[in-house]
Amino acid sequence: MSSITQGSYPPVLQDAERERLVQVVKDWTVAHGLTVRPPPAIAGNDAEGILATSAPVTLFPSPFPKSCFEEAKAIQTTYNELYALISQDEEFLTEMVKEVAGGDEFIANLWNVHLRVKKEGYVQNLALGLFRSDYMVHQDDASLQIKQVEFNTIASSFGGLSTQTSRLHKHLAQHEYPLLSSSASATNLDLPSNDSAAGLAAGLRAAFDAYGPSTLGHPTCVLFLTQSGERNVFDQRHLEYALSSSGSVPVFRLPFSEILTHTTIASTPTRQLLYTLPSNPSLVFEVAVVYLRAGYGPGDYPTQEAWEARYQIERSNAVCCPTVLTQLAGMKKVQQVLATPEESNTNSVPSALAKFMSPESEKTHRLLKTFTNIYPLDTSPSGLHARSLATSPTQCQKYVMKPQREGGGNNFYRSAIPEQLKTIPEEHWNSFILMEIIEPPALANSILRSGKVEQGGVICELGVYGTCLWDQRNGEVKFNEEAGYLLRTKGDKSEEGGVAAGYGCMDSVALV
Repeated sequence: MSSITQGSYPPVLQDAERERLVQVVKDWTVAHGLTVRPPPAIAGNDAEGILATSAPVTLFPSPFPKSCFEEAKAIQTTYNELYALISQDEEFLTEMVKEVAGGDEFIANLWNVHLRVKKEGYVQNLALGLFRSDYMVHQDDASLQIKQVEFNTIASSFGGLSTQTSRLHKHLAQHEYPLLSSSASATNLDLPSNDSAAGLAAGLRAAFDAYGPSTLGHPTCVLFLTQSGERNVFDQRHLEYALSSSGSVPVFRLPFSEILTHTTIASTPTRQLLYTLPSNPSLVFEVAVVYLRAGYGPGDYPTQEAWEARYQIERSNAVCCPTVLTQLAGMKKVQQVLATPEESNTNSVPSALAKFMSPESEKTHRLLKTFTNIYPLDTSPSGLHARSLATSPTQCQKYVMKPQREGGGNNFYRSAIPEQLKTIPEEHWNSFILMEIIEPPALANSILRSGKVEQGGVICELGVYGTCLWDQRNGEVKFNEEAGYLLRTKGDKSEEGGVAAGYGCMDSVALV
């Protein structure tokens, strides 16, 4: 049984102990690929691209309620099914896009890609989702419950580094924590296994196998689409290596900005996507699976050519992870309507959720328990109420305002909400949603970031990965698995939590 007790964990470190533990963590992270490329200020002196630095990480695993952890993992396959269904419902997504596209050019452009492909006809029926559902523990007077922060349908990152973080903390628990003078609270820690890299790779492998052999005589491959200058390259590499180790699956990386340079569409009715290896143009591969680790934000589409590149991927026969429709299913607007009952609905299950899941199902009610209060900012009765909350200097302190974006750094918290709304035309307010801030229990930890230790109060966010492969013609789910977890931790004074965006750090779970 875990020895963690409130107020005694993590152990208080003497200066010499802290120095030793920091050095061990630095060496272990570099030796095991728990690393990122250095920030631009340092990378500017790295013309050969050989530098790597430890990813920000906690010195101790953070306590997390076992019941909450187990529930989050148990319902992931239900969430996978739900979002697979949403991505297949064009009528529903049409309504969601209409709600936000007027004030969100990025969403409008994504929708136009879908409409262009629909007009000429899709040629690939399979769709792959590598999902992540993010939660915080909400503490009220009665109990601790998980509440969903968001559901990610594109570029769900850190599955590779998360596996390594769990291994780091297990190594420290076995070899380093027992050496501490106040080690009692860090003994017999309940550290669950975490094979998120292998779990996500299994989803990619399922799609690769389902695609089958080339009909053109080319070898088939998986293509990772990445951002230029990607700092989080090692996280992606762990997935690549896990996939390669599962059998003979060629995996290649291609910057999103070079899609049109190195890929073409075969002149066949089924429009196979062909990838020419830049280092050896005589080698041509047929792309079975396209895995997007880019393309999730406006910054990846600086020109019309970038939108043509996304169109080329979408219209091809490759299995897309995700399709445009699956990416759009991850809009915050979708999360909001799933969680918000209509004014006239006396049923406890919102009609949007009931559209996809039986209102009487136990699965449905387990999902409902994870929802927090989310409101539109439109002119419906709920939206007008939310507008009054968002513009009130006092009431806005309990809320976060979110656009339809992935990645950290896009949200507006508390007193920043009224000021931001003043800069947005009121007719575009419906492009945002208003979410009640989740109040997690108080925790403490030490974070190693850029070689320096930050100590104090922290907030943890749990992400559970899921993999799902389905047929868009008939809705048949061919593969559906929970695929490990991610724990991100940030200082309790920080609003955002994205590790790649520079706010949070890697962590793992110590069950209590």
